[in-house]
Amino acid sequence: MKKIGLVGGISWVSTLDYYRFINEGVHEKLGGLNAAECIIYSLNFGDVQAVGWENSFGLLLNACESLKRSGVDGIVLCANTAHLFADQLQEAIQLPIIHIVAETAKAINKEGYKKAGLLGTRFTMEMDFYKDKLEAYGLEVLTPEKQETRDYIQYTVKEELGVGLINPETKVNYISIVKDLVDRGAECIILGCTEIPLLISQDDFTIPVFDTAKIHSRAIVDYIVS
Repeated sequence: MKKIGLVGGISWVSTLDYYRFINEGVHEKLGGLNAAECIIYSLNFGDVQAVGWENSFGLLLNACESLKRSGVDGIVLCANTAHLFADQLQEAIQLPIIHIVAETAKAINKEGYKKAGLLGTRFTMEMDFYKDKLEAYGLEVLTPEKQETRDYIQYTVKEELGVGLINPETKVNYISIVKDLVDRGAECIILGCTEIPLLISQDDFTIPVFDTAKIHSRAIVDYIVS
């Protein structure tokens, strides 16, 4: 097996899911007492928030370099927004980074959908790095039209889901936001923040939902056992 390095803590809540999904996946493929050989560098999310995601390259690079010194074969960024710097980090550390957006796009293409609604942090929804990668795979991307809606998602991801708080009222609001995307023509929905699946999932919708944390984890498992 290959040894994988996880840059986690962004947030620690979703990093728990990554650790579980990856080890369950390795066990499913290899059986017995097999589990992933992995090292987690858990960032203090407070440090990321203090400098802002757009200024967090140094924090992420330090984490990746530490994992490289530990002898990992590849790197995983356990957050969609962290992929703002994925290409730069891969170039700097000269190790493969398993890219969450690319793996999600491949999964959507496999199912034949062309127009996807995207929920994520404000950075993920508004900056080009995420949409450009999806569009490179031939997808059309829809995000909530209203600034107040995108700000609301950002707030709830940071202040609620990022600390493990599940608010039933927030769930109702997210379902309404998804309905608006569907009304605008979305054929599927991307849960483009690894905390959002803590709140909503495929069980809440008839439209196909792509959970990026699970998709990413399956790709990581394939890499580990390849």
